Amino acid sequence: MVTEGIVLGHKVSTKGIEVDRAKIEVIEKLPPPVNVKGIRSFLGHAGFYRRFIKDFSKIAKPLSN
Repeated sequence: MVTEGIVLGHKVSTKGIEVDRAKIEVIEKLPPPVNVKGIRSFLGHAGFYRRFIKDFSKIAKPLSN
């Protein structure tokens, strides 16, 4: 029986649902956004893991105004 695997960008195991470290590394390597399109792109990537980021909406709000 499989004890863990990657499903829809999340690591699923007997411990529960976790962040896929490979996806986080992709986000870390994104160039700093310099325009609105870049900020939206970053927020899209980061928003995928919003359930793992406490107060994501409060943190992201200044970037989306």
